[in-house]
Amino acid sequence: MGSLFGGGGDGGAAERAMAEQQKETARMRAQTEAEKRDMLEKQQSGLKARQRGGARALLSTERIDGEEGLKDTLGG
Repeated sequence: MGSLFGGGGDGGAAERAMAEQQKETARMRAQTEAEKRDMLEKQQSGLKARQRGGARALLSTERIDGEEGLKDTLGG
């Protein structure tokens, strides 16, 4: 009834708010997916390191400084 008496609409404010809400939802969804992907990659890398043995890779002959950081004494 407002338009009968010259009240006019809200000028599309509701549509703009809805569009902004959809953009925000899409951004949040993308951020959540990125965080989930990062977490899965971290879990996979940890699993791979445990399965393959981390020290073996450190002592590899392919490394230039394969034995760097090792101590000759036990427990010290």
